[in-house]
Amino acid sequence: MDPSPPPAATDDGPLVHWPAVGRGALVGLCVLVGASVVEAILDHNIDTFQDSGWIYPLFVAILFGYGCGGWQAGRMVPEAFLTNGALAGVGAFVLWVPVRIGIWLVRDEHRGLFSGHSPALRPGQLFGHLVIAAALGMLGGFIGSRSAARARAAAKR
Repeated sequence: MDPSPPPAATDDGPLVHWPAVGRGALVGLCVLVGASVVEAILDHNIDTFQDSGWIYPLFVAILFGYGCGGWQAGRMVPEAFLTNGALAGVGAFVLWVPVRIGIWLVRDEHRGLFSGHSPALRPGQLFGHLVIAAALGMLGGFIGSRSAARARAAAKR
């Protein structure tokens, strides 16, 4: 007798569930827009905003937004939480960039968008946010899939 293992079950369904990615990206975008608006208001009203302590909680709020987007996608599709969570986090960032450009256009800052002494969007920051958005989207997707699994287990009882 050949003790070979049985073939692994494969799922031929799509790995990316676009409604989950879209909903997660919109949830993340809401958090990012809120943090951006608060930052713009504080920057306008505080003379030394860059040296104040407000930068750190606002950055944490942005990180939280990426995770929230992944969490939403992971709750909707717990079978593929990493892929959908990462895409939701990146989607939130991609949707946030035009909002950030709009804030830059409305405010009279006398600085360039991508260049100059203190640009609004530095290329290195854009790349860094893409990587962080994907990573925290995956983490949020994992947490969302676990909470969805617990909810399903509780419903079966």
